[in-house]
Amino acid sequence: MARYRQEPAYAHGSARRTAVVLANLGTPEAPTAAALRPYLKQFLWDPRVVEIPRPIWWLILNGIILNTRPAKSAAKYATVWTDQGSPLKVHAERQAALLSERLAAAGHDEIVVVHAMRYGQPSIPSVLNDLRARGCDRILLLPMYPQYAASTTASVSDEAARSMLCWRNLPEMRFVRSFCDHPGYIDALAASVREHWEGNGESEKLVVSFHGVPRFTLDKGDPYHCECRKTARLLAEALALPPDRLVVTFQSRFGKAEWLQPYTQPTLEQMARDGVRKVDVICPGFVADCLETIEEIGMECRDAFLANGGTGFSLIPCLNERADWIGALESLILSHLGGWLEASGNDDAERVASAERARALGAGN
Repeated sequence: MARYRQEPAYAHGSARRTAVVLANLGTPEAPTAAALRPYLKQFLWDPRVVEIPRPIWWLILNGIILNTRPAKSAAKYATVWTDQGSPLKVHAERQAALLSERLAAAGHDEIVVVHAMRYGQPSIPSVLNDLRARGCDRILLLPMYPQYAASTTASVSDEAARSMLCWRNLPEMRFVRSFCDHPGYIDALAASVREHWEGNGESEKLVVSFHGVPRFTLDKGDPYHCECRKTARLLAEALALPPDRLVVTFQSRFGKAEWLQPYTQPTLEQMARDGVRKVDVICPGFVADCLETIEEIGMECRDAFLANGGTGFSLIPCLNERADWIGALESLILSHLGGWLEASGNDDAERVASAERARALGAGN
């Protein structure tokens, strides 16, 4: 028999509430080895992220990685940390607030908008529990990964499902699988590139760098590579770029196994050796600047390109809080809330009537 956790008191006849959860990857609490260790442990122990048999991986993770990598990662985080915390945390909070304001301005002030982190805080379980306490019984979960991957998008779904295993009264749930080809998203990416070129001039090459995943995931049916390529193709079309001007690469390789290729840093180094002097890099797989964009691309890859003969390197910022991107988010969300918003007025009236009937029955007894 299921053992249910203590739940908030439920008031029959209460009005329905809709919530939107913007789920990001996560961030440590501080740029220190002590803070990185639990964060990395949670992240790297996820079987969606590392698909190695658990006993073997437990020995590698706890015996080697968690004793060496936290200090190295902390040093990298320290280079991008802000007074408000990690860049991802800051952007996630601002995006949720701006989206809430935009929805309210459009007459949807009843929609609750929050952000959550798959690893770290605020965790998905804590956010969902808070929404339940606030009476939200319709929840749209939006992983902030434009391109679907089992290691990212599916992991968010897993965590949300686990969070509600012992809930008695489940909410209605909707899940945005991906938005790699959403017109508003593509338009915002293209506009960010045009604005950069207007202020800095066009480069010889536009490098489109996506986060990498192991090569075997493609063979097993993960659509991530295809969706990355689709985003890049649509961006090239929006910018009217010829094929030789845009180069797709994959960054953040971890371990010795083959990952999706070509790899970003070696590609940039070879470009410089081949005589390319100026490049721009954009990272469409990230909708907010973070360690992987600011430090890995903006620092490490920049230094590598310049060291091999390049003379100009620019990292085009992620979409962050751009007005056109927040507008694209609004459009994406409203399309997935279809039916809920239109029916809310009828649902609320029915609940009030139901509550009145329940009270009348109680009085009759």
